[in-house]
Amino acid sequence: MSEPSRAKIRSQPLQIIMNTTEQLSRRHLLSRTLRASAGFALGGWACASSTSLANHPSSKASFSASAEFPVRTITQGPAHHWFGYYDKYQFDSTNRHVLGMEVDFEHRSPKPDDEIKLGVIDLEDGDKWREFGSSTAWGWQQGCMLQWRPGFDHQVLHNDRGEDQFVCRVHDLESGETRTIDHPIYTVSPVGDVAMSADFRRINDMRPGYGYVGLPDPFTDQLAPEETGVFNVDLNTGNAKLVKSLAEIASFGKMPEDTSSAKHYVNHLLFNTDGSRLIFLHRWRFPNSGFRTRMLTIAPDGSDMRVIDANGTTSHFIWKNADQILAWSRQQNRGGFYVFQDDVNPAPKIVGADVMTRDGHCTYVPDTEWIINDTYPDRERNQTVYLYHPARDEKLVLGKFHSPQEYSGEWRCDTHPRVSRDGKSIVIDSPHTGEGRQMHLIDISAIHA
Repeated sequence: MSEPSRAKIRSQPLQIIMNTTEQLSRRHLLSRTLRASAGFALGGWACASSTSLANHPSSKASFSASAEFPVRTITQGPAHHWFGYYDKYQFDSTNRHVLGMEVDFEHRSPKPDDEIKLGVIDLEDGDKWREFGSSTAWGWQQGCMLQWRPGFDHQVLHNDRGEDQFVCRVHDLESGETRTIDHPIYTVSPVGDVAMSADFRRINDMRPGYGYVGLPDPFTDQLAPEETGVFNVDLNTGNAKLVKSLAEIASFGKMPEDTSSAKHYVNHLLFNTDGSRLIFLHRWRFPNSGFRTRMLTIAPDGSDMRVIDANGTTSHFIWKNADQILAWSRQQNRGGFYVFQDDVNPAPKIVGADVMTRDGHCTYVPDTEWIINDTYPDRERNQTVYLYHPARDEKLVLGKFHSPQEYSGEWRCDTHPRVSRDGKSIVIDSPHTGEGRQMHLIDISAIHA
């Protein structure tokens, strides 16, 4: 795609980019344009006109969205609300209830005594917030790993801090009972029986904003300790065991450079769609330098570890199915999203080469070919949320959401789009309404029509 075409993508809030073999009919295009330019706000749903944000003042309350994909703000100030990462179940199995976190400050790192409140929002009862818990183990980017437990309709999981360790709380929202597991969690299997985890003390030591304050890394002076790494946590019994140490990971397989003087950690664990394997990112950092990354997969018991991407640049990813992974990487000096096979020969193939040209938080919409993705703030501090259909080479921009300059670094507010179980809605985090970070529901049911 030419540079003028890419500029057009950035400037128009409602658009479809298709290859030359699939053009929209003139009547369809005219109808869509008229709907986008009308603008409306009905029943809490808001749709902006198709005017570019480049023509708007750079205010805290600016955004631009498509009339075909209306946006509804589902939390309000003065407190701030968000969910965090894009790879957790935020919607329950009925798609009616949405999880969220609440805090009374922004723009600084959490302190050990900073407590967030946890609640569930009823989308069919005026977006009513019902608080059910709290946590002192959290970070701005991934919160406290709040998520619904698969296979258990009324159970919610999240991390917290005990007296001398991080733990996982299991809340039953129907009975009101809470059970504690003496180990934190990261990712949960699709059937809800097993979780995998990393060491949040070390993550915080290596990259604040993703780990938790309050407990120091006991291995901070070790480059690749044998006592910590990837853990398997039985959610029924509460038993946890180390299945792969940082020492084993750091010495395994192909590396893009000599890392013998680097400090190692793991982050971003995620089960595949059938629970048979999981991804994790192996990261390392040299003194006074940034981190580099490999993407690996492993069985839940720690066996059959594979290096999937070893070039040092892997970023955001999602499982496409049980055997394929979509991930941002650089292959042959070209940055982009690639589909990797979970195999000793990953055979990466680029996706959306001329459209998905910037790193973002990617997810497949259930029961469709659509990918939902976002961007980091552009020059005008606007974050774009969009859908992309690889087979049709079709892109739909859902909206551009302004993020003021103070939302930078550790406490930035990425949109992190999370899709509902039925694939008809997404929720994003954004401060564009001027009330700090809040959660916003976007109706994407039109793609199923």
